[in-house]
Amino acid sequence: MTHFSIVRRSRTTARRSTADRLGGTGRSAHLLVRMIGLLACFLLGLSAIPVAAAAPTYEAYLDVPTLNGDGAAGGGLNPVVPLDESILREALDQARADGVAPQRYATLLHQYWLVVATRNAAIDLAAWDPARGVRANQNTFSQVYVNYFRLANQHPEFWWAGLAGIAGGSFASGFFDLSDIGAVLDVSGIHQLGGAVADLLRCTPEELVRKVPADIRLLATEGSRLSAEDVAWYQTRLMIMQKHIFTDLVPMHEAYVALGMPGIDEMYAAGVIDADIHAAWQSIDSHTRGGYEEALVRMTDREQNRIIADQWDATSAGRGTIGRVLTYVTTVAGKPAVPGVRAPGVFAPATVRADVAGRTLALRTPLPDFNWADRDTRWTYITGDLVPRHIDMESDPPFAAAVLGESFWNKLAHGRMIQRLPELIADMTTQWQIGE
Repeated sequence: MTHFSIVRRSRTTARRSTADRLGGTGRSAHLLVRMIGLLACFLLGLSAIPVAAAAPTYEAYLDVPTLNGDGAAGGGLNPVVPLDESILREALDQARADGVAPQRYATLLHQYWLVVATRNAAIDLAAWDPARGVRANQNTFSQVYVNYFRLANQHPEFWWAGLAGIAGGSFASGFFDLSDIGAVLDVSGIHQLGGAVADLLRCTPEELVRKVPADIRLLATEGSRLSAEDVAWYQTRLMIMQKHIFTDLVPMHEAYVALGMPGIDEMYAAGVIDADIHAAWQSIDSHTRGGYEEALVRMTDREQNRIIADQWDATSAGRGTIGRVLTYVTTVAGKPAVPGVRAPGVFAPATVRADVAGRTLALRTPLPDFNWADRDTRWTYITGDLVPRHIDMESDPPFAAAVLGESFWNKLAHGRMIQRLPELIADMTTQWQIGE
C-alpha cells in the first residue's frame, strides 16, 4: 500500500470520526432545542392559567354575628373580629372599595367604631369584662362617664351624652356606695334603711300596711338579709348594663364625629342601627333646638326601653327577692344630678289610703311609689322630670357649659349615698305621716 493510500484512508477515517462527533453533537443540540421549546410551551401554558389571588382581609369578617352586644362578656362583639384598629380599618376600607353589601360587614363596622370609641374614652376594650368584678373594672366604670362629658363638652349638640354623664354619674355614685356598704354591711347602708322602714311599718295601722307597695315591705323584711355576695352580684349587673349602653350608643357618636351623616347612613344600611335612631341623627344634623330635643328623647328611649329593659327585668327578678330590694334601694337613694330634678320619692311618693276603724286614713311616705327596674314607671319619671329638666339646662348654653364642665369626680362626691344617709333617715322619720 502506498503512502498516499494510507494518508487518504487516514483522512477519510478522520472525516468520518469528525462527522460522527458532529452528528452526535447535532443530535444533542436538536434534543436541547426541543426540550427548551417544550419548557417554553409549559411555561406559557402556566401563564395562561389564572393565578388565584389572595383572599381579601375582610372576607374572614363577613357575615359574622354579634355575640357580645349586650356587654355581658369581655372584649368586643365577636372574638373572630380583631381589636386592632388599623386591621379593622384596612378590612373595612377594602370591603367598601369592593362594593360589599354593608349588611355583610355589619359586625366589622360596629366593632371598628367601638374600638375607636374605647380608644377615645381611654378604655381597654380587651380587658373590659364585667365578670372580673368591681376592682378590675372600677377605673373603666368611671371612664365611661368621663367620656360622656368629653363628648358633650366637645359637641354641645350631643344632648343625650350630657344626660348620660350627669344622670349616669349619679348611678356611679351609688355604685361606689355599694362598695362601701359591702365592706360595712352590718352597721350601715341598706341595713339601716331597711331597719328604719321596718320600725315605721310596725307603728302603722295594718290596714294601711297591707296597701303599702310591695317594694317597701320587702325593704323592711328582706333588707337585713342582704349579703356582700348580693351586692357584688348587683354591681356586676350594673356594669353589664353600662357596657351594653356604651357598646350600642357611643360608636354611632364616634361615626358621626368622624364622617357626619354618611357614617350614620352606613351603620343604618348595615343594620347596626334602626330607622328610629337614624331619624335621631337626622334631627341632630338639622342643628336646631327642636332637633336636639327630639334626638334626646329618641336616644333616651332607645337606652332605657330597648337596650337595657330586659336586663333590668332580669336584675329585678334575680336572687329571689334580693333583686327587688337592691333595685328599690337604688331608686330610693338615687337623685340624678340634673339641675331641678326631683328625687324619685319626691316626684312620686308612695301614698296609700284605707278604712281604719271607720275612718279613711292616708299614709304619706318619702319613699318612691315605683322601682327603677320597672319599665313603665321608670319611663314616666324620665319623661316627666328628668328629660324636661335636662332640656331646660341645655336651652341655657352658658349654664349647660358650667354644669357639664364640672369635674366628674366632684359630681361623684356630691352624690355619694353614704353622705346622704342621715338626710334619708331623717326624711323617713319626719315625712312618714298618717292623716285623713
